[in-house]
Amino acid sequence: MSDAQYEVLRERGGEAMTPGDASDAGAGAGPVSGSGAAFTEADVRDIPTAPTAEPRPDGALLPPVAPAPAPAPVSSSSYGPAPTGYAPPAYPPAPSGYPPVPSAPPRTPAPAGPSGAAPYPAPAPHPRAAASGPAPVHTPTPVHAPAPVRVRAAAPMRRSGPTPVSVPLMPPELDALRSKPRHGESVTQRAGRAVRRAIASSPAAETTAVTRAGYAIQQPVTTGRQIAVTSIRGGAGKSTVSALLALTYAHYRADPVLAVEADPALGTLPHRLGATEVRWSGTDLAQIVDPSMLITDLTGYLIPFPGGGWLLPGSQGAIGTRLDLDTYRVVMTSLRRYFATTVVDCETLPAEVARTALVTTQARILVCPATPEGVAATRSVLDWVGGLHPRMLPTTVVVLSHAAPDTGLDVRRAAEHLAVGGAAVLPLPYDRHLAAGGAIRTELLGERTLQAAAGIAAEAMNRAVSRTENGRSRTGRDAPPPAR
Repeated sequence: MSDAQYEVLRERGGEAMTPGDASDAGAGAGPVSGSGAAFTEADVRDIPTAPTAEPRPDGALLPPVAPAPAPAPVSSSSYGPAPTGYAPPAYPPAPSGYPPVPSAPPRTPAPAGPSGAAPYPAPAPHPRAAASGPAPVHTPTPVHAPAPVRVRAAAPMRRSGPTPVSVPLMPPELDALRSKPRHGESVTQRAGRAVRRAIASSPAAETTAVTRAGYAIQQPVTTGRQIAVTSIRGGAGKSTVSALLALTYAHYRADPVLAVEADPALGTLPHRLGATEVRWSGTDLAQIVDPSMLITDLTGYLIPFPGGGWLLPGSQGAIGTRLDLDTYRVVMTSLRRYFATTVVDCETLPAEVARTALVTTQARILVCPATPEGVAATRSVLDWVGGLHPRMLPTTVVVLSHAAPDTGLDVRRAAEHLAVGGAAVLPLPYDRHLAAGGAIRTELLGERTLQAAAGIAAEAMNRAVSRTENGRSRTGRDAPPPAR
């Protein structure tokens, strides 16, 4: 028992006690006699113990530390009275079996700075960094300004009109006027040709001619080739020649072929290519065509014709319809990259669109009626073209179109008269199937007509491509046969 406890017992007992007696009382040896009061072991435990000094590591005694006072109870008036009937929520007991959370090791306080406040402890260096030497100095990477983003200018918006409605080319009541299509050659002509082929025919010569024409027609092109077809007057057969060329190119070539009608007033190209109704015209397409369109999007506005080609009509057959020059330029410029070969059925000379087509296309065909008057007028046009653009004559083909079986024209002399400035002159014989009008069916054409159409197409393609050898243009007759 400490001295403090002994003094308390002595004051309570009323008489002096020896330290031995106090020890016996604290040990529970018996009751302590005094002024009638008995002290038990519980009384000794209830006596507070005075704080004692604690030894320091250097041997000195530290001053006693008083116990911290108990926190004062929080008055309920600070938060207001508790609501009536309120009961604190009952939380479930914490699950047992978890290991105790280890306490953090004591931190040695750093020496106080000049101001008296203890600074944060400095982090210890990494062992690897201490072994390798001082840490490298970080050099910030210079931040470059971002490159300017080039914004592609949006294509100008074209005005769009109402969606056109399909219109039939021929009224239904006129269908009865159509007669049964006839073959281009009579039975007598076909029988005589069969006899000549069996007796004095040369299969090698026929094969060579067909091979040369096919080689010229199928030659590759780097960009779209456009061929304009025109004449000096209406009725010469320019729409018929345009349809024959389009059908021939579509038959021989594997790439897309387009036929454009640039004569909306008098052209019959849709009839010749077998179209029954027209919906979209060149004027409508010029308002909606866009460079971002695919060929699959574009063909939805075109009319397919036999052989795999496509047709763009000039109008819906209305009287007085004209094709604007700006519309023609937009259509031809936009469609050139989609089609390898384009045949343009132009207006008669000297119309503005026809003059523009003669200058802007890669080759041109002048259809001349097989009459003396037609030959004279066509020669005047060739002289006019040669005076304005002499380089256009070597890429020009003149077609002598026969509208009757016997016109009485000397074809050889007519060809010599028209072959000026390097222009080529080729005949197109009379064909009953072509003379009857309507849609052209290639299986009904005469053999001479098929050979003439292939020769005209080959000559026009050679001049459109303008492949020269030693300064001389290679034509269908001069072109070498394909390599075997």
